[in-house]
Amino acid sequence: MAMRLLTTTAKVIPMIGFRSRHLAAIAAATVALMSLPALAQQPSAAGLWQKIEGGKPVVWVLMVDHNGVFEGAIAKTFPSADDKPGDDVCHKCVDDRKGQPVLGISFIRNMQQQGLKYENGNILDPRDGKVYKAKMSVSADGRALTVRGYWGIALLGKDETWYRLPDAQMALLDPSVTAKYFPNQTVATKQVPTVGNGSGKPQPLRKASAATVSQPQH
Repeated sequence: MAMRLLTTTAKVIPMIGFRSRHLAAIAAATVALMSLPALAQQPSAAGLWQKIEGGKPVVWVLMVDHNGVFEGAIAKTFPSADDKPGDDVCHKCVDDRKGQPVLGISFIRNMQQQGLKYENGNILDPRDGKVYKAKMSVSADGRALTVRGYWGIALLGKDETWYRLPDAQMALLDPSVTAKYFPNQTVATKQVPTVGNGSGKPQPLRKASAATVSQPQH
């Protein structure tokens, strides 16, 4: 293919008035472009993420790609001394999520991918039912996801950084979560399209409880 392109170039350039000394430079540039390696696949927010506080896991979040629009679900929760009866259900939600179990709830919605950044989304705090504007970004190595919820303008928000879990940890999720977000597929055969999967050892699992979402600063 490269030789055929160079031959065609050699025939056409003199016809349109280029001097012969330009041909070598153009031919060299053509070969250089054709020899460039394919661009590396860009990391995606799709996959399983873990929020850690005080060295302990707080929540696992499953991010799902719907053709470039991303949704985040609370995939696993962990106990806290502050837990109260009923915290495992979003009683204060006012939309379609009202009364839904916190485990498996869709709490990040409408994140539109723009390279490593995700804009125009929103995030729900299941504790009080409030919905904030949100955006997020994936690190260049695909191992960290920074999420920002805010009122009004992003400058008034607060960042959180979550860390990618290996895709194999999907097998540890409650079946109700995987059935909801991956219908007609088993976790064992589901391959989440991610880049830069974390290889660190997961934190020990604990009994599920309500998750926490840091509220933006006002």
